[in-house]
Amino acid sequence: MSLIELIAGVEAHEATLTVFNADPAVTDELREHFADRNVRIVDDQTAAGPERFAVLARDGEFVTAVTVGELLPGPDGDGESGDGSRGNGSGGGEPRAGASTGGRVGEAVLDHLDETMFTSYSRADMVAASREIEDRAWRVGDGELHAGFQTLDVLTGESDTYDLLGEKERLDVHAYAADEGDAPSVEHYAVHVGETAELRETWFVAYDGGGYDDAKCALLAEERAPSEFYGFWSYDPETVDYIIDYLTERYGGSERADDGGAAA
Repeated sequence: MSLIELIAGVEAHEATLTVFNADPAVTDELREHFADRNVRIVDDQTAAGPERFAVLARDGEFVTAVTVGELLPGPDGDGESGDGSRGNGSGGGEPRAGASTGGRVGEAVLDHLDETMFTSYSRADMVAASREIEDRAWRVGDGELHAGFQTLDVLTGESDTYDLLGEKERLDVHAYAADEGDAPSVEHYAVHVGETAELRETWFVAYDGGGYDDAKCALLAEERAPSEFYGFWSYDPETVDYIIDYLTERYGGSERADDGGAAA
């Protein structure tokens, strides 16, 4: 399964959260709160039964049921907004619905949503989001970091950053790009060049966690319109492992040497 097929697969695996016996304004608030998550939110009314509860389903099968109070911050719910919320990507933070601290708002649902979807991210959003994963790899200082830059010209603009990351003795850094433009001069990381449209059309950063499943994370997106990206974040270890294994198997033998020629 290619990178673009993986994005399409996550997109198709959308969950549904049905909100029962609640005011329509509550459903609208939930849509806003979970806007970055791969979940469709609908409302329904029953003739009998409890007020303000929600059922999460995927592929027509029941996943979990919660009260609305468990899903909303502030006065309409039992959750806390505070520092548990994340940014929306444009400010350098991770998607807002999935805070990493304990007692997350909507935790009962978030725990069943491994991927965080986003739409219409700009290049600035993508750079900010990528920095989150690069920073995690830097702080852990171990393992493998894999990043796609679409073209060699784009990679050249980030070469100093990736040389600095590659200076970490136990961090193995790999960059991928389509063969468009001149390859940068590199010292501390590997450059893999391919002729595929997949490399030209996707932006990705994946970190294997340096031996810690909790530190694994990946960002994968497809450029569907000029400078507009659609894709997902994932903290699911199996998804992160799949992306890294795919890149290694598909492009691992296409390393570009420092002199611009193909590596032996």
